[in-house]
Amino acid sequence: MRLTIFAVGRMKPGPDAELVSRYTDRLAKAGKALGLDFDGLTEIPESRARTDALRKSEESAKCAAMAREPSTVLILLDERGKSLASRKFADRLADYRDTGISRAIFAIGGPDGHDPALRDRADLVLSFGNQTWPHQLARIMLAEQLYRAVTILSGHPYHRD
Repeated sequence: MRLTIFAVGRMKPGPDAELVSRYTDRLAKAGKALGLDFDGLTEIPESRARTDALRKSEESAKCAAMAREPSTVLILLDERGKSLASRKFADRLADYRDTGISRAIFAIGGPDGHDPALRDRADLVLSFGNQTWPHQLARIMLAEQLYRAVTILSGHPYHRD
């Protein structure tokens, strides 16, 4: 199963981007043996529309277009989503893979969040807690949790319950 991160906004070079790269590189190397291939990061610029509703709509339409492929699950990151322990998150990824899902897209919205229509279409809305996280930290946490999931599924000692 291919794992893709879709993100609204671009990260500038620096320590945040280096940390995302470190975890996605680890994910790419460790995931292959488990059938979890990191497919890369798709960044789109933030919409410049006049209203938050239009901005969310424009940004979400680009994400929805990617998720139209058959056998694709869409997982949105949103503070109002479901909070999963790392092991449960890993199990969910394994379940998707084992049921024949070919791609999982993890979407990080822009400053205004996700359009309600995209949230309704999502297979899972995932939260890293009730707080709102800066975009850069959400990317770092997602990359780390994807890597952690792979280590859990492979029995590597990186994760400790």
